[in-house]
Amino acid sequence: MSELITLWEKPQISEIYMIAGWRQWADGGAVSSGLPRFLIDETNARKIGEINPDGYYLFQLPGAQQFLRPIVRHNDGVTDGLQTMSNDLYYTEVSGKGVVIFLGDEPHLDAERYARAFLEVVSELNIRQIVQLGGVFAQVPYDRQRHIHGILSLPHLRATLEEISAIPSNYQGPSSIGSYLSKRAGEQGVESIGLYAFCPIFQFGGFEDNNKNILIEKDFVAWLNVMERINHLFAIQFDLSTLETLADDLVDRVDEQVSSLDAKFPELRLTNFFDRLRNSFEEESFTPLDDVWEDSLRKLGDQFFPNNDEEG
Repeated sequence: MSELITLWEKPQISEIYMIAGWRQWADGGAVSSGLPRFLIDETNARKIGEINPDGYYLFQLPGAQQFLRPIVRHNDGVTDGLQTMSNDLYYTEVSGKGVVIFLGDEPHLDAERYARAFLEVVSELNIRQIVQLGGVFAQVPYDRQRHIHGILSLPHLRATLEEISAIPSNYQGPSSIGSYLSKRAGEQGVESIGLYAFCPIFQFGGFEDNNKNILIEKDFVAWLNVMERINHLFAIQFDLSTLETLADDLVDRVDEQVSSLDAKFPELRLTNFFDRLRNSFEEESFTPLDDVWEDSLRKLGDQFFPNNDEEG
């Protein structure tokens, strides 16, 4: 193992997958940064290692100092806190399989060395497949399932996107860290699937008037839609009940925000706007048949063979 990474535990389970996210550019709806943290907390995942941070991050750049510098905290004159960039590896087990949850900071510098470090982790932990997370803001209905676009490290994975109702990406332009790593993973024969959720944003007042804008900082609907696909890809069963509740609550909150804006700014004609948006939106719902059958069989079992504990 090189000096690029530090691992203080190597799980010995036979089947290990990875979910990877970053505090990054392509982080609409906090899909890339918030969802991994949610999974870490929900599953009580333990930290097992890290990518060593040396050399990937700027301390300052003229005109952007406040965005790059580490955050320091002083207490009665004493420096007792320093929040620096990190790239941490957590581990949990679900449905008898191992899941490494990676949460990092997109590098400013030396992306090639960062990619080598990331793929060294994949090799050292014998990870079978990576799912990378990303989010893109778009003008899409807030009360519909999100479109999920996919990027692949290897051509044979194309059928997988159709299987999970993900749209193959034809994006061309500046690269996110996920796209960069996808290319390098493919060169090493590593299976990596990037799932990019299109998350709602509405700027009725433009950048200058936030009072008329709707920005969903944590898009729980997107998180849920991504996790449904991950459960299918890994043949695993993360408990999604909390996300289902959060997603329903999110839609209700945005409903209230839209109603409030509509009453305050009738000239925006929000009801007509959202009706047109929904009518022009083709929802890409995802409900794999095996999951439907499993749910149906469980309900039949509950009907004909009720739990004796509940009866008593």
